[in-house]
Amino acid sequence: MSTLSRDTDPQAERIQIAQLREMSSWRKMELVTQLTQMWYALALSGLRHRHPEAGDNELHRRLADQILGSELAARVYGPLREQEE
Repeated sequence: MSTLSRDTDPQAERIQIAQLREMSSWRKMELVTQLTQMWYALALSGLRHRHPEAGDNELHRRLADQILGSELAARVYGPLREQEE
């Protein structure tokens, strides 16, 4: 039997799937929320690393580019102001 993830042992995956099936809906939503918050934190951390001079507003605007794509983010939030050098 093949697995959904190439780096997961089939027996381990069966256990994971069984646990997910037994989990309550609210707990699944809680896990999704935690994963989403972790993604945002990691994305902002990466942006801070690449743009150390940027303030919070610019970082969140750059995050919008990653989530929505540059074109839609610019339509919603306005153009990204490039730092003058």
